[in-house]
Amino acid sequence: MAVTSDSRKPALIADNVHVVYRVFGGRKKAYRGAESRFRDAVEGAKKTRSAVTEIHAVRGISLVAHHGESIGIVGRNGAGKSTLLRALAGLIPPSQGHVHVDAQPSLLGVSAALMPSMTGEKNIMLGCLAMGLSLDEARERFDEIVEFSGIGEFVYLPMTAYSSGMQARLRFAISAAIVPDILMVDEALATGDRAFRAKSKEKFDEIREKAGTVFLVSHNPGSIEEHCDRAIWIDKGKIIADGTATDVMKEYTQAE
Repeated sequence: MAVTSDSRKPALIADNVHVVYRVFGGRKKAYRGAESRFRDAVEGAKKTRSAVTEIHAVRGISLVAHHGESIGIVGRNGAGKSTLLRALAGLIPPSQGHVHVDAQPSLLGVSAALMPSMTGEKNIMLGCLAMGLSLDEARERFDEIVEFSGIGEFVYLPMTAYSSGMQARLRFAISAAIVPDILMVDEALATGDRAFRAKSKEKFDEIREKAGTVFLVSHNPGSIEEHCDRAIWIDKGKIIADGTATDVMKEYTQAE
């Protein structure tokens, strides 16, 4: 990608971001036998309901993402990757710290808006409307979304009939109906065949060519290296490494 004069302008700044979940009605304790657990349930139900457990999912993360960058976020299950992405997208308010953005991020567009009991056709319309498109604009993009997703005639069936890969491809295709300034993708590229991954990479490149910024959360080192020029490895809510995708993924795979 050609580097323009403003390609290094910050698109997103995270300043000492913490995310703490508060879980009500549960508490951390050692495993006990069935009899003891039953007695606790009977005798201490009210106390258990009032208990609060705090989970510190993201711990003081600071980073700067520039226009034109594609950034992979990698880490083990429970490392805080998806929580961090949702905080950067503005879907979770930080418990401490701040996130500053140059444009409204799109977290794989519309996952929360889709209804599994509805057909793919209706979900495409719903998803486009959720992203701010008009009904006419959604209709104009319908065929393109179906072709991109590769689900074919399944578009007229409820999403409950789809495989997990088909659902992921449809979500990505809907979100790709617009080119946001900041696109955030959580695991979508870990599924799909070679042809779909190639189309996804083309969409990433298109966004970057328009001075956009892409974040990708994935467990797949190959996806990170293929789609990203920078990678951030986090563990237990903290940044372990931040650098080129090749260097960070090499360090991460060696540690695994």
